[in-house]
Amino acid sequence: MNRKFPEYKGLDLAEINKEVLKEWEANKTFEKSLSIREESPSFVFYEGPPSANGMPGIHHVMSRTIKDIICRFKTQKGFFVQRKAGWDTHGLPVELGVEKALGITKEDIGKSVSVAEYNEACRKDVMKYTDMWEDLTHKMGYWIDMDHPYITYDNRYIETLWWMLKELHKKNLLYKGYTIQPFSPAAGTGLSTHELNQPGCYRDVKDTTCTGQFKVVRNEDSAFLFENADADIFFLAWTTTPWTFPSNTALAVGPSIRYVKVRTFNPYTGSPLVVVLAKDLLSSYFDPKSADLSLADYKPGDKKIPYKILDEFDGEKLVGLRYEQLIPWIKPDGDAFRVIAGDFVTTDDGTGIVHIAPTFGADDNRVAKESGIAPLLLRDKDGKQQPMVDRTGKFYLIKDLDPGFVKTHVDLDTYSEFSGRYVKNAYDEKLTEDDPSLDVDLAVMLKKENKAFKVEKYVHNYPHCWRTDKPVLYYPLDSWFIRTTAVRERMIELNNTINWKPQSTGTGRFGKWLENLVDWNLSRSRYWGTPLPIWRTEDGKEEKCIGSVEELVNEIDRSVRAGFMDKNPFGSFRPGDFSDENYNKIDLHRPYVDDVILVSEQGKPMYREPDLIDVWFDSGAMPYAQAHYPFNPPEGGLQFPADFIAEGVDQTRGWFFTLHALATMLFDSVAFKNIISNGLVLDKNGNKMSKRLGNAVDPFETIEQFGSDPLRWYMITNAQPWDNLKFDGAGIDEVKRKFFGTLYNTYSFFALYANIDGFTGAEEEVPVSERPEIDRWIISLLNTLKKEVNDALDSYEPTRAGRAIQEFVTENLSNWYVRLNRKRFWGGEFDRDKIAAYQTLYQSLETVAMLAAPIAPFYMDRLFCDLNKISGRHSEESVHLTDFPGADESYIDSSLEERMGYAQQISSMVLALRRKVNIKVRQPLQKIMLPVYDNHFEQQIDAVKDLIMTEVNIKEIEYLKDVTGVLVEKNQTQL
Repeated sequence: MNRKFPEYKGLDLAEINKEVLKEWEANKTFEKSLSIREESPSFVFYEGPPSANGMPGIHHVMSRTIKDIICRFKTQKGFFVQRKAGWDTHGLPVELGVEKALGITKEDIGKSVSVAEYNEACRKDVMKYTDMWEDLTHKMGYWIDMDHPYITYDNRYIETLWWMLKELHKKNLLYKGYTIQPFSPAAGTGLSTHELNQPGCYRDVKDTTCTGQFKVVRNEDSAFLFENADADIFFLAWTTTPWTFPSNTALAVGPSIRYVKVRTFNPYTGSPLVVVLAKDLLSSYFDPKSADLSLADYKPGDKKIPYKILDEFDGEKLVGLRYEQLIPWIKPDGDAFRVIAGDFVTTDDGTGIVHIAPTFGADDNRVAKESGIAPLLLRDKDGKQQPMVDRTGKFYLIKDLDPGFVKTHVDLDTYSEFSGRYVKNAYDEKLTEDDPSLDVDLAVMLKKENKAFKVEKYVHNYPHCWRTDKPVLYYPLDSWFIRTTAVRERMIELNNTINWKPQSTGTGRFGKWLENLVDWNLSRSRYWGTPLPIWRTEDGKEEKCIGSVEELVNEIDRSVRAGFMDKNPFGSFRPGDFSDENYNKIDLHRPYVDDVILVSEQGKPMYREPDLIDVWFDSGAMPYAQAHYPFNPPEGGLQFPADFIAEGVDQTRGWFFTLHALATMLFDSVAFKNIISNGLVLDKNGNKMSKRLGNAVDPFETIEQFGSDPLRWYMITNAQPWDNLKFDGAGIDEVKRKFFGTLYNTYSFFALYANIDGFTGAEEEVPVSERPEIDRWIISLLNTLKKEVNDALDSYEPTRAGRAIQEFVTENLSNWYVRLNRKRFWGGEFDRDKIAAYQTLYQSLETVAMLAAPIAPFYMDRLFCDLNKISGRHSEESVHLTDFPGADESYIDSSLEERMGYAQQISSMVLALRRKVNIKVRQPLQKIMLPVYDNHFEQQIDAVKDLIMTEVNIKEIEYLKDVTGVLVEKNQTQL
């Protein structure tokens, strides 16, 4: 039988991609890679769940390549690596997409469309791009079980979440609180601090700012201010959000800050007045050149406004003074419009006097409560107290307020003009950035009323919703929290045991986040998500947290017996039956759980808290919920913690945090031991990719054009995974030519001459010790490479592994070994020397295929199979079923590697010098002079002298032991 190594007319990696995929499918190669390791030690990997209601992008190829490399490597190293895919199916992205498709807003849910209909639409919409995700996963060679994914909307998944919440409740780590929290009017829900700190949430915006004039009430306490004053006195307070001025109920000063009393004129009305502000900020409001101008000579409209300092004093003297309400639309209930002390007041900007609106700022709310200042609250038509701005982001409509409250507290003549106005134009679809904002109109009003001292545009950093891209408000919310601060120190301790790649993310970005941790705002006022499993009596004195479907069924039975429910809607559920059929009988989503009334220990009806939980809890719970823990875990038990995870750096305060927080609180453990946090994939100019900018790269088109292998190799070797990658298609093409093209040409050279000579790889092995030095050198390098690649991948540094393989192939195997040994393959007898050359080159190619297989799985499998189908050296049908090659230390000759390295470097330098002076290699030269610093170096060069002289075509190497006057060391300035 005439067996020959396959030969090809050209390298088409995209086509090889498709052909190898078909072979994997036909042979069930992925499944075999798992089955052959079933009895082996486990290497635990967690897949972070993507949302399938959005299209995958090129950045997903990066993170999935990293995961695939490590999982393939660990499989080849003899571990059993389960890889379960998952889908993140709840939350804002789904809801907002459905609302847009249905042409509704959140306010329409439960009215024009039922909650059940809405949630059913969400359930369908969330999986609409599943085929595209599976297709990309398939084409890029990411081996993961897509047939049995965990799905976060599955009732079994939710049951585990309920069990976790009950465990937190039992530990007193779950509580309800009324605090000022980030709130997204565009999304209609509160946000946790880790959502607010997603990349890009804080951005620079230009807003209208206003320094308001708060008129001081003249009484016994303020008499000292009115001494030497011939006009009304005002406190100056600055804000970047003038829309909060109507909710002002206090002003805060720094007790130890020095303040000045200044006689001047209002720059807009020309009215005489006396203002109070911090001394250190005087120059921000008054031109020092105007200090000498006469007050008597001022005329309204003059550009230069004179001023005179009348007095100065500590802020402590101002505490307790009263002032008139700036915008008297609505009367507050309780003590208000008083100066209080604030520990956060500084003179960094503004006036040194802070306007306090307790309903719209956490610091404002805190100091107001400490000083007994009432917030400005309205009473809606349901009798509930509300801030002035409703949850859509507009001032309350009069029709939505309690008529009795309107009659006694609201000045309809002044408030009616602004009722229903959105506080940010972004919340009103009819408005653009060019339309006058509420802030502008309020500032204009205050100018006319002699209540604005300075109005200007100001660029500042402002938070935006991570999903809607619209501004966030700080808003009083009745929310459920997880007491993460109770375990902050333990979370820091455990984090210090995790192997972060890069370490700076663990100690810096993630570590600093943990140091400044606040309690986790868990509840969300939405519809499609995991319902909070807490039922409470109307007075809030009794509550139950349900931890399983069985517990819920039993509690409903009690409620039926108590007469609060007619029947049990979950009565057909069979506890202990974990089948799809049984769990599909029920739905733990809204509105079905909303209809459930339970009975308290005191016999009172209990109603579910209407909120959902933060969708990040869903993803952080995946180590347990994917296994339906603790109800029906796999035979081997819970796979926890993970040995390895990988996602983008944008997950630092998302998935990474929730994984870590929940593992710490529930199991006093890390959730993952090793992590690669990859950077962003930017366009070639360093800009963020987006469809809007037209610079987004289609991963499907890229794979179709280049194949997955060069794309994967480029992404991994171009930069460290944790550095941002400036993605450029030209870089992929370069990788394709320089690395894959070189490897392909090396194989083609081998196959051509092996087939001519009839070499099959089955010949009797020529002992390495009996092969020529050049063979022993490449085999030594090959075993050093094995050590380097093993160490790099074991250390979660795939870039180092890829670059080492690439250098070996291009610089050593092709450019040196094959080039210098061509004559051994070309002609002559099929003797022992030629067989040794074939065996050396075969071994090099085979080993490269095995080492590079985790990074470039398609071509390396083809290369391995092309070699192995003739030699029969391996029983495995795929490189991915083989053991990862380990180094044989006995073949490593560091001295040989060193001297051959010198030969390569010296040859390269001499050839470069020839090119520089345009002397071709075919023209022989007499000699080169080589500086020698020690005997060892001279001996090493002597051993490869003939090789160097042949390579660069010279007749002699002269050693220079005294280099005085020959070598000139460049000084620092020349460098």
